[in-house]
Amino acid sequence: MVKPTRVTNSIRALREASGLTQAELAKQVGVTRQTLIAIEQGKYSPTLELAFQISRVFGVGLDDVFQYPEA
Repeated sequence: MVKPTRVTNSIRALREASGLTQAELAKQVGVTRQTLIAIEQGKYSPTLELAFQISRVFGVGLDDVFQYPEA
């Protein structure tokens, strides 16, 4: 069983606000739709490179897309 990550994200809200489907965003950043779903659901943490790619699609900083709770 995969341990969920503590990293949370705003990908779904940003994606929906920009009118992108999961498939469209996945294609833009070079991953499968299944990978994007896992990231959105907090089941998988993206690499730093992928995190930057996702944030650039939305034109925002990393901390506007990904959050890591204190403690």
